[in-house]
Order: sequence, then structure tokens, then C-alpha cells
Amino acid sequence: MKTVSLSGSLRENVGKKDTKALRQAEMVPCVMYGAGEEQIHFATAEKNFTKLLFTPETYIIDFEVNGKTYKTILQDIQYHPVTDKVLHADFLIVKEDKPITVVLPITLEGSAAGVMRGGKPKKGIKKVKVCGLIKDLPDYVKVDISGVNINDSIKVKDLAIENVTPITPGYTVIFAVNAARGAVVTEEETEE
Repeated sequence: MKTVSLSGSLRENVGKKDTKALRQAEMVPCVMYGAGEEQIHFATAEKNFTKLLFTPETYIIDFEVNGKTYKTILQDIQYHPVTDKVLHADFLIVKEDKPITVVLPITLEGSAAGVMRGGKPKKGIKKVKVCGLIKDLPDYVKVDISGVNINDSIKVKDLAIENVTPITPGYTVIFAVNAARGAVVTEEETEE
């Protein structure tokens, strides 16, 4: 997985008044937890979130707070209901030897045989939730669609990612080819 380095500063007070002052200074109040450590309340610049949010990638974030670096992933985020500004973020501290659950983007590779015959492509989910150790998690999940014929599909249960377990339900469709008017259906496809 790709890594991003960010920094933050510890929060002295955790009340509403201090939170409001942080947001006015274009800072985002955050909390870090997990791995048997106490919660760490800190703040980071609002502009830091553009690297994390406006991309399909999932990042491991090396957060430096008061001289100590924590390896984290973005767990949860809260937005303002009108302006969509980031109001609060939760980060989960991860360890090399403990499995974590993340959402990875899916990239489709190849040209579907069914589409070449006139079928209509249908894309399903764009991301899949998986569980595994940090060292085993890929940047994205590659799905080869070249063998998909008309009325065929690739589902989450068909994925084979080494040392990583998909958590998204197995029946969830990633890619399918539906029959369309004028599509050429071969005899072996009709027998199936």
C-alpha cells in the first residue's frame, strides 16, 4: 500500500470551545486509537486531507505527533452537512503483525469477450473491503475481465488475492456482460 507522511500537534483541551477555535484556524480535530494504546487527541491542517480524500487510493498514513510517528489508516471522517468541510477524523493505529480491514479500489484489465460480440458491459462495485496484514495488502485489486462472455459475470467470490481475505459479500458483482440486441451468442453460451 502507498504511504503518506503527515504531521499534527497534540490538543491541550478537548472541549467544544477549543474545537471551534481549531476549525476557525483551518485545523481539523482528530483522534488516534487502537493497538492497545490510549487515545491521542490532536489537530492537523485541513489541507492535508486533500491528499487522502479526493483519490480512489487507500493510504497508510505515517502521522508524526509531538516527535513520535504512528502508522495509521483513516478509519472515519465527519463532514459539515452544508459546506462539506472536514469536521473531524478518526485514525486507527496499525501494527505490522495484526490484520486490518481496509477498502481497496478495483481496476479492470483487458477487454471482455462478450463486449466484443456486442454484449453490454455492466460495472458493479468500484471498491472491495478486505482484511489482511499491511505487508500483504496491494495498492489496488486487479481484475482480468478478458474471459467474461455474454450473460457472464465476475463476483467478489472469484477474487484470488494472496494472503488477503475479501469481506465484501461473495455474491457482489464486480463486472458483468449483459445480452443486448444484435449480440452474437455462441452455441456453448446457450448450452450453459
